[in-house]
Amino acid sequence: MPGVPRAPAFFMHPSRLDRLILVFDRGLRALTGSAASVRGYPAEHADALKLTDADAEQSRGLMRVNHSGEICAQALYDGQSCTARTPAVHAAMQQAAREEQEHLAWTERRLAELGARKSLLNPVWYVGSFAIGALAGLGGDRWSLGFVVETERQVEDHLSDHLDRLPADDGASLAIVRQMREDEGKHARSAQEAGAAELPMPVKMLMRLAARAMTLTSYRL
Repeated sequence: MPGVPRAPAFFMHPSRLDRLILVFDRGLRALTGSAASVRGYPAEHADALKLTDADAEQSRGLMRVNHSGEICAQALYDGQSCTARTPAVHAAMQQAAREEQEHLAWTERRLAELGARKSLLNPVWYVGSFAIGALAGLGGDRWSLGFVVETERQVEDHLSDHLDRLPADDGASLAIVRQMREDEGKHARSAQEAGAAELPMPVKMLMRLAARAMTLTSYRL
């Protein structure tokens, strides 16, 4: 199109090495606390009620789990995008990863507001999740998309549970989790529409066990 500069080939047709460089940069941002959000902070106008010590501790633990979950989600999508077979699936994984970065920024900000630290095991979660995502991608795009569907369904259930467990006075955390749940549902539906394969039940159960281990550990550590 005349007068419109063309995007560099690096961005139009990234090689596997290009993908790894981009993913490495995003991984560093995720682990060093420099994730950014394009959309507004969901808790910007939430009621700022004073929490009891017990409620504050509950919110810290649950939001630390949610932050670690977003570290895992970022790594999963990064791993899957690196091994995606088609440009369309690669682009879809990259878009999902960018949205997970927003969730990461929101949960990190909320942890700071609560005076809570991040999980000490986040580097472990990132590396392990990236490896799982890359393996899912190597299985083929339909299986990789199926992995997205199941992951997001489980995350939706997990976030619904947190909405029940977060203190009623913690409007900020509730607003963040509600928006995250809505976004995860969109990811699942998009992957389903793109031709996701149904994962075998044993794989689904292993995913649930792994998520459970991360949840229990991150709440305290």
